Amino acid sequence: MPVTTLRSTPEDMNVTPSFSGPRNDRTDGPWANSPTSHFFTSLRTRLHYVDWGNHSAPTLILVHGALDHARSWDWTARALARDYHVVALDLRGHGDSAWSAEGAYLMADFVYDLAQLVDQFSRDKVTLIGHSLGGSLVLRYAGLFPDRVERLVAIEGLGLSPQAIREKAARAAPDRWREWIEQRRASARQTARHYPTLEAAVARMRERNDHLSVEQALHLTAHGVNRNEDGSYGWKFDPYLRNPAPQDMADDELPNFWRRISCPVLLCLGLDSWASNPVKDGRAAHFQNARLVEFAHAGHWLHHDQFDSFLAELRAFL
Repeated sequence: MPVTTLRSTPEDMNVTPSFSGPRNDRTDGPWANSPTSHFFTSLRTRLHYVDWGNHSAPTLILVHGALDHARSWDWTARALARDYHVVALDLRGHGDSAWSAEGAYLMADFVYDLAQLVDQFSRDKVTLIGHSLGGSLVLRYAGLFPDRVERLVAIEGLGLSPQAIREKAARAAPDRWREWIEQRRASARQTARHYPTLEAAVARMRERNDHLSVEQALHLTAHGVNRNEDGSYGWKFDPYLRNPAPQDMADDELPNFWRRISCPVLLCLGLDSWASNPVKDGRAAHFQNARLVEFAHAGHWLHHDQFDSFLAELRAFL
């Protein structure tokens, strides 16, 4: 089914392109100004999530991207917490969730974890929002359990473009597997990078995304690092996540999940991102009911880069 394509700019939303921080129109009520921390077990792994309260409201689950963490959603969660019971998950190997003992992070395990979390919170339909890896996970979940999802937002979560899939497939599977083994051995020999100060880690964060303000980068870094014994700082995520294991399912099978999604879907794309436009490359046509919004002056982390525009589109969709 063809999707509707809209372009969202700061001017459209009557806001400035600079980040103005999270805002909550009210401070009273059952929702929280900051979340509470909780754990659950999935596949023998202790996983962490944060809960923003308002338990009588419809459940909305936020799923972050690779090498990120649940607290990266704080601005979005705080804005939505008065209308939803907002829960943000730390994926296995990320944030305050445990690392995989084998250093293996399969998509099937991530999706299973999400399914466990959904069942823990609600027997009714839930709303799912995911970024990048998290977007791919919520899309797969919605294809597996279309009767459990009310609405879905995927921020650059469709994975590889058709062109990238063809290029990947041009290399023989044994060659790709051998390369992974070599990369994994190299990773095992490396020493985790330490930063002498929190400010040094913040600077590294801003190198990865030059759209971030100092305020944003400080928040993301403070919740994304641990203090080492020598006083230095290191990222919480498992370094093995940088070299993901080969997946058992072929990339070109993903549309089979998308076609089964019955709820409305909002696809978000940053115009400064490396991600491919899903309308132009044909992937969006696999959805029953999807809409694409393009965000000007935004990269892969568009929900940080243009928070106000993103929030306006999000509220209109939800």
